Amino acid sequence: MKALILSGGHGTRLRPLTYSQQKQLIPVANKPVLFYAIEDVIEVGVEEIGIIVGPNKEQVMETVNSVDWDAKIEFIYQGDPKGLAHAILVAEDFLDEEFVMYLGDNILKDGIVEHAEKFRNLKSDSLILLTEVENPQQFGVAELDESGRVKRLIEKPKVPPSNYALVGIYFFKPIIMEACKSIKPSWRDELEITDAIQWLIENGYSVEASIVKGWWKDTGKPEDIFEANRLVLDDIQPKNEGIVENSKIIGRVVIESGAIVRDSMIKGPCIIGKSCVISNSYVGPYTSIGNNCEVESTEVEDSVIMEGSKIMNAGKIVESLIGKGVRIQENDSKPRGYRFIVGDNSDILL
Repeated sequence: MKALILSGGHGTRLRPLTYSQQKQLIPVANKPVLFYAIEDVIEVGVEEIGIIVGPNKEQVMETVNSVDWDAKIEFIYQGDPKGLAHAILVAEDFLDEEFVMYLGDNILKDGIVEHAEKFRNLKSDSLILLTEVENPQQFGVAELDESGRVKRLIEKPKVPPSNYALVGIYFFKPIIMEACKSIKPSWRDELEITDAIQWLIENGYSVEASIVKGWWKDTGKPEDIFEANRLVLDDIQPKNEGIVENSKIIGRVVIESGAIVRDSMIKGPCIIGKSCVISNSYVGPYTSIGNNCEVESTEVEDSVIMEGSKIMNAGKIVESLIGKGVRIQENDSKPRGYRFIVGDNSDILL
């Protein structure tokens, strides 16, 4: 089995961050979201991975190639995103056997091992991952028959036939290529994967469902990044490879190598990246601080701070998503409780 991971698109819901970086590279618990997908497919035995790239292809390639993966990785340029089925057509030369397609901005708590085994055992033409949601009107929804097989897929239905939403992870036999070639663009002028799967159903091919039991997050919006960060940090184990001086560490905290924490309180679950300096500050629960950051005389909690940022005398920062190389420091006034969605290399005076 091969894997096709999608890491293209423009990430408009995460702007301004995605003006300067690909959305799948935004970190959750100090690891790019894309890496969770790569790890999941390698865990099920995939040895060849195709990654669909778009506008920021060099950035994606450099980040992925910074790790020595236990799989061969090929980058496939899609250009303008014209739908998930279009991504499959772009990768036709690579996809010469059954494969799993994984949207690179998804994170699953329990991975996909159970679902891959079900696909192999059922020998179906496709298997799609579903999860129960409270607001199915906002998702692609599956209607299932009595045996649990997929009867129909509906995109954002006004009257949902079920509350089972598509997760964004699909297993396919090669017949999906014919399906993608047989459908027409939707009203969005895109080749929709839901239409391709519906083509399989209508032409007598078997499409099975597999229900995700643990949590799942699509990290397409800032609030999704925060929630995914909380969920991942809930499972971390404490580790201290840095230097802690005159500070109090409470709960499950990860302090990476080269980090220095002095005259501060760190309350987990949280993670402090390599070569960070935290001084005279409070770092609260559900905070991820990337490598080479500095936090001085500031309180921060429930936030994601990316590498190379410096925050000094900034009062209290909560529920903030702060890009790379950002500088935040106090100006004349001293209000508290700021909330930020800040792009890379910004300079903010408070």
